[in-house]
Amino acid sequence: MKHGVFVAPFGQLADPHKLVDLAATAEESGWDGVFLWDHVLRPESNEIVDTWVALGAMAAATDRIRIGPMVTPVPRRRPIKLAREILTVDLMSDGRLTVGVGSGTDSGGELSRFDEIVDGRARGARLEEGLDIIARLLEGETLAHLGEHFRVDGVSLEPRPAQQPRPPIWCAARGSATKPVRRAARYDGMFPIDVDEASFHTMLETVADERGSLDGFDVCLRTDYDGAAPAFAEDGATWLLRAFRPVVEHKTVFAAVVHGPPV
Repeated sequence: MKHGVFVAPFGQLADPHKLVDLAATAEESGWDGVFLWDHVLRPESNEIVDTWVALGAMAAATDRIRIGPMVTPVPRRRPIKLAREILTVDLMSDGRLTVGVGSGTDSGGELSRFDEIVDGRARGARLEEGLDIIARLLEGETLAHLGEHFRVDGVSLEPRPAQQPRPPIWCAARGSATKPVRRAARYDGMFPIDVDEASFHTMLETVADERGSLDGFDVCLRTDYDGAAPAFAEDGATWLLRAFRPVVEHKTVFAAVVHGPPV
């Protein structure tokens, strides 16, 4: 199992310099990855920095660890803009980017207060279509697409990403909802949210049924705030993220990270 650090770029960590230092410290301390929340408004804090800009800086300051958003809400993004960001950070990191995606949430009003789509079904449909466009562009296809939500008129994406055929994509999936799990099975990994042992096992069974097996498929679980892993983590997780509270003193994070991942 691989171990990562999972923080929100809020509050004291709404500072690109601290995030770069955190990534470098995590790499020196033996962690396998550092992942960031991706939000523009949140109820916990109005101090927020942009995740993708921060990831670019973190990529330039490290050599080994994987980095990525966990998760980027595709429905409130333009597919071509997000595809270019993914491509750029993948190149800057020499192929160490993992792309976590989801449908987003309106916590803090980051959808409703900007007249974005709030309805869950509509966001799910935009995620489905937008993610397909992004993946196909990153895989090198010259894309002509006329869909319900997006149009792409004969576009290709160059240069090619460092990872081939594209950076891995992990899809968020919540609780007992089956459609997000089936979506995740079509890509490279899953980030389960709000799961217990029973729903976790059901998720894994669904992915295995869709793919034929779990071979080559990542399953990423987050810890509790105290770093304790879910009891069922050993039943199929490939990554475990040490999750910190949305707003936390940066010295608390650094003190935990410098000790390194669980042995």
